[in-house]
Amino acid sequence: MTIERATAADHADAFAIAQEYFEAIDVVVRDDPDDLREYLEEPAGMWLARDERGEVVGCIVLRPLPALEGACEIKRMYVRDGFRGRGLARGLLDAAHAHARARGFRWAYLDTKDDLPVAIGFYERRGYERCQRYNDNPQATIFMRRSLAVPD
Repeated sequence: MTIERATAADHADAFAIAQEYFEAIDVVVRDDPDDLREYLEEPAGMWLARDERGEVVGCIVLRPLPALEGACEIKRMYVRDGFRGRGLARGLLDAAHAHARARGFRWAYLDTKDDLPVAIGFYERRGYERCQRYNDNPQATIFMRRSLAVPD
């Protein structure tokens, strides 16, 4: 298994896994291909987890939150069912956090839904705490953040 930052050459694979994520958690508001291209450019980033054959089995996106000084957002965290429990989610989140720290972000935010208790527990174990709503995502019911000053 590998985790690597996505590039423009990975756009088709990145878009496909993002679409799978949208279906898996029943997301209504979805990224289009141009949105995804923006996630591949600095200071944003997208990471892909690949299996031994090179097939994409997970992803995560990080993007700046200009409305909140020193903040970024974690988005599109997803690992396929058959690949969960192997440390890929942790590896993806670690890669996004390292990138964020290197670009001077001090806080990482994310939103999620009440019907994803496993994800909520994962984020809490990784130091995320509930916070006030920071965006207008109509599907999100839980908002979380963590300091990036704290080591992973």
